[in-house]
Amino acid sequence: MNKILSLLLALLLSTTLFAYVDSDMDGVADSVDKCPNTPLTDLVDINGCTKKRVSLIQETKGHADIIIGANYAGSNFASLNKSDTYAASLQTDYYYGDFSLQASTSVYKTDSNDYDASGLNDSFIGAAYNFNLTDNITLRLGAGVILPTYDTTLNNNNTDYTTSLNLSYALEKINLFGGYSYTMINDDDVVDANNDYRYQDTNAYSAGIGYYFSNSLYMSGAYNFSDSIYVGIEEIKSASLYGYYAINKNRFLIFTYAYGLSESASDNALSVKVGYYF
Repeated sequence: MNKILSLLLALLLSTTLFAYVDSDMDGVADSVDKCPNTPLTDLVDINGCTKKRVSLIQETKGHADIIIGANYAGSNFASLNKSDTYAASLQTDYYYGDFSLQASTSVYKTDSNDYDASGLNDSFIGAAYNFNLTDNITLRLGAGVILPTYDTTLNNNNTDYTTSLNLSYALEKINLFGGYSYTMINDDDVVDANNDYRYQDTNAYSAGIGYYFSNSLYMSGAYNFSDSIYVGIEEIKSASLYGYYAINKNRFLIFTYAYGLSESASDNALSVKVGYYF
């Protein structure tokens, strides 16, 4: 296994739950790594121990992935007709040591009894850095901008800013994690004779537990809580299931499912993504 081509690093920053932990980036999860802190350029065996050292020139090379997804969200709020939203998403990540960059966007189509719409959702550009506090605890700090590529009549027309903090603790095959994010909403309020939409900054929290079934399969469950971007709308609450499967050293699958626990959340949300790491 070549740590420079480590596929499983893609999991570390491809989800907001920050479920996967590989502190020395050798492709072997911390929970089963028998030789932690091996140099970045070493070739390692299945236990994460050095088999061969390679040229130091490879340390300067970055790594990237590209992820394509299909998404569905269904809602049936008490005050609205049933609606179904389908989306196709594109995400790309770049890694250099403990630093990473991410960009993502998606297109959507919504169908309901009296409302149909389609277009481009807001897009995201961000960066993150991982701090390995101990052999078992990893802290990730992130920041990004949400670009107003989503065109609506509700003045969603300004750039928003977000920061995040995620903490992960690995205990053999079990992974405990939690996260917090703050988003500064800069959109203009819509207040007239027919509308009263006032925006607010949001706080979001998540906490969960994951399990490594094998070197190729990881699954986790989490509880998620977030403020609505609209003043006066109840908080968004959901329970989610996450799965990651490594097909081979370059290709992987990501599965997510979320069940709404509040009327402000989608009843059901499903996502299936295919990624390539290089």
